[in-house]
Amino acid sequence: MKDEKTVIEDVNREFYDFRFEEGDDVFRVSEGLTEAIVSEISREKNDPDWMREFRLRSLEIYKRTDMPDWGPPIDGLNMDNIVTYVRPNAGMKASWEDVPDDIKTTFERLGIPEAERKSLAGVGAQYDSELVYHNVKKEVAEKGVIYTDIESALHGEYGEMIRAHFMKLVPPQDHKFAALHGAVWSGGSFVYVPRGVSVEIPLQSYFRLNAPGAGQFEHTLIIVDEGADLHFIEGCSAPKYNVANLHAGCVELFVGRNARLRYSTIENWSKNMYNLNTKRALVEEGGKIEWVSGSFGSHTSYLYPMSILNGRGARSEFTGITFAGHGQNLDTGCKIVHNAPETSSYVNTRSISKSGGISTFRSSVVVNKNAENSKSSVSCQSLMVDSESRSDTIPAMDIKTDKADIGHEAKIGRISDDAVFYLMSRGLSEENAKALIVSGFAENVSKELPLEYAVEMNNLIRIEMKGAIG
Repeated sequence: MKDEKTVIEDVNREFYDFRFEEGDDVFRVSEGLTEAIVSEISREKNDPDWMREFRLRSLEIYKRTDMPDWGPPIDGLNMDNIVTYVRPNAGMKASWEDVPDDIKTTFERLGIPEAERKSLAGVGAQYDSELVYHNVKKEVAEKGVIYTDIESALHGEYGEMIRAHFMKLVPPQDHKFAALHGAVWSGGSFVYVPRGVSVEIPLQSYFRLNAPGAGQFEHTLIIVDEGADLHFIEGCSAPKYNVANLHAGCVELFVGRNARLRYSTIENWSKNMYNLNTKRALVEEGGKIEWVSGSFGSHTSYLYPMSILNGRGARSEFTGITFAGHGQNLDTGCKIVHNAPETSSYVNTRSISKSGGISTFRSSVVVNKNAENSKSSVSCQSLMVDSESRSDTIPAMDIKTDKADIGHEAKIGRISDDAVFYLMSRGLSEENAKALIVSGFAENVSKELPLEYAVEMNNLIRIEMKGAIG
């Protein structure tokens, strides 16, 4: 008897692969990366003088910095073929009704307005290189919370705050793609949560790259002041093209004394995407950063969120899952630097590889001399669904004090034939049995996500297991 179709089986990659053709009024710069192109972007953005100079300095750093040579190959990425700025035919709107129909339809199909109405304190939606929609609930704004697009903040009363923090955690000298970001960044969100304010429901930004052969370089800057609390959610997707696309965004998070920030991400880029994103948090005394990360898409990823624990008792938690399917080489992990006494970090990750996919987990834990009585625990588990796939764990630990408690645990394995046989004996197909096992393996991550993202993650796993995503 043929298996009854499930709702999850009915979902396929077309859910994300739909696209709209660019209209005549879409503005894009020429392919490649030159001083003239960077200057043109700066003029289009009406940059203040300091930002224009920053972009040109970043370009010079980019030119003299070598490409990374230690991770997955990125030879298929040719910057001469990448368009670094595409402006859709829309300005930034505060009312959903004012967003152009094709862009509105895109985000409605991705569930953004519905999510906003049901469970979010505010939403920003970026399409290609520009924010097209931004809104925050009145009751949140009345608490003094600022949530806006970063470019409005740059040109308004928060301009000096932006200047004081912009690319201070991730300087252009950090690596080649940080320098690229500094030269051509556009779009992104700015959040400021005042001292002592708790934002009870999450804020969300969603990034959609529609244009073929383009790059997206949004900048997210979040400042959570002393004693404040925030949950910020980031979602990403793109349709699949037969040319390379690039995502080289930058996220800078400043967590004040006794403040808490949870930063949740589901990255579901298409499999022609090079995802070379940089995320970093600075945590002051008694503060806490919580990373929840799901990496499902992209052809190649380099993604290592970093926590710098700068004050006594600062804490970091990282919970992540990576799913590498056919044609994917996902190099992910996290970095933690303990810079003060009694700091603590906890890392718990799951990686899954299938159909020849390669999943590599890298962790770097540094405990400096002055970080006495600090603790760190790293646990990473990898599951290979078949014999074609590969999974590697590459931990690095640099401990510069004897007064620290450091632990690392790694486990790599395959799906048990006995477990699959047992589930099949209970009436499940082989694919459904394997999907159930993988979902259970990923459960520790999904339970940390907001409900609708946990559902999306489990759907993505089941789609991958059924081979419905090409």
